[in-house]
Amino acid sequence: MTDTPLLSVRDLSVAFRQAGADTLAVDRVSFDIAKGETLALVGESGSGKSVTALSVLKLLPYPAAHHPSGEVLFKGRDLVRATEDDMRRVRGDDITMVFQEPMTSLNPLHPIERQIGEILSLHKGLTGRAARTRTLELLDLVGIRNAESRLDAYPHQLSGGQRQRVMIAMALANEPELLIVDEPTTALDVTVQAQILKLLQELQARLGMAMLFITHDLGIVRKIADRVCVMLKGRIVEEGAVEDVFRDPRHAYTQRLLAAEPKGRPEPVPEGAPVVVEAGPVKVWFPIKRGFFQRTVDHVKAVDGVSIRVREGETVGVVGESGSGKTTLGLAILRLISSQGPIVFLGNRIDSLKANAIRPLRKTMQVVFQDPYGSLSPRMSIADIVAEGLLVQQRGLSYPERRRIVARALEDVGLDPAAMDRYPHEFSGGQRQRVAIARAMALEPQFVMLDEPTSALDMSVQAQIVDLLRELQRRRRLAYMFISHDLKVVRALANHVIVMQNGQVVEEGAAEDIFARPRTDYTRALFAAAFNLEAADAGVVRE
Repeated sequence: MTDTPLLSVRDLSVAFRQAGADTLAVDRVSFDIAKGETLALVGESGSGKSVTALSVLKLLPYPAAHHPSGEVLFKGRDLVRATEDDMRRVRGDDITMVFQEPMTSLNPLHPIERQIGEILSLHKGLTGRAARTRTLELLDLVGIRNAESRLDAYPHQLSGGQRQRVMIAMALANEPELLIVDEPTTALDVTVQAQILKLLQELQARLGMAMLFITHDLGIVRKIADRVCVMLKGRIVEEGAVEDVFRDPRHAYTQRLLAAEPKGRPEPVPEGAPVVVEAGPVKVWFPIKRGFFQRTVDHVKAVDGVSIRVREGETVGVVGESGSGKTTLGLAILRLISSQGPIVFLGNRIDSLKANAIRPLRKTMQVVFQDPYGSLSPRMSIADIVAEGLLVQQRGLSYPERRRIVARALEDVGLDPAAMDRYPHEFSGGQRQRVAIARAMALEPQFVMLDEPTSALDMSVQAQIVDLLRELQRRRRLAYMFISHDLKVVRALANHVIVMQNGQVVEEGAAEDIFARPRTDYTRALFAAAFNLEAADAGVVRE
């Protein structure tokens, strides 16, 4: 590192103009990044982290967005006042960005080779064999196994970790001096998260580049960053070396962030609590068909002989990496996909029931999905979203009666019933997840499948949702199946834990026993990745 900053942001403000009025998203932010240094921008959703980063590359929706003040100096040159032609040369050559969600950043219609090759053609003039050779070098650099066989793959044919590696390969194609990384591990399970962080550190050391790392996860900051800036409502409220800020946080907001990890343990399940759901051994096999006649040549064994039992007032945590079969198992138990094997709900076999026969049971078994942004219809008001199940399951209710039930459900999850006529885009991520929980609770279910309900949320909001779920369970004696790769949240909620790998159970038992004394190497590797953020293997872990 040198004394002269590679990037210097000075007194930068960003405002968005709507209906003739300005809303300030970033307010007089200043920071420096030296060559080879990693600076982390942390804070909750809406704090201005990503807007600040997008300002560096002028990727905001101008002219709706504008800069009332400030400058962004890259090697002494002000990018705020640079022309669009100048910025095209800066983007990709000098500064590149890895976005949060690779599935929306990669083009679903083009194979991987074409997407990386396009960058090499535009910025380096490489085509044909030269472009293919460089593409293979990049894929090998980021740890893609059997890179040549992946060239014709489309994004949907890759795992989440592989897609993120492809995004990093594209960002490194022109060996930039500054890499901006925006929440690169939010949607990844803990082992892949650890691999991606290790990969970024190794690439940074090899290429000597600087990094601006944006995240809401302070555990990641401690692992990867040299310095940290904490943002709140568009301003930097604390800045310093990572160890100094973690050891002695000065600002009350930083102190709250550091203390926001889900805490506590679930209440014990009473002796003799009735069984709500008992299933297994459950199998969900998807056929692999080939040839002109599409004959079945093999099966993908997504769930292969898994058994589970959930009692009243109990939370059973199902953990494992992406692709381990967690969600498939949950969908099979809810009879949302076909499966083989007995499934008993409230004492009755439901695995052979037709759709019409199982419909009346839907109100007693509900699901809360992972993404609060994608699971709520943007065209429906909150009242209509929460009442949707009531229209199907309790058709005799009058409009005022439905409104009363919706109001009560919103109150139960800590939302103001007066806001029920607003739309999802008017709520934060945490509030949207509360709406999704209210939709499930409005029908007064006895069993709820929670599929990664906190993975897209900030740490402080995660803690709030965990407390909410625990309180609802205590009051209503709910049975939860909690699917997650976030083991800190599982530890705070689950009484019993099932660890899945490749469609099978590799370990299960009381949560306290599993967390204190994991028996299998796979479970130990999961815990090491979750609590230490270190990959089990040395070097670049390949996928």
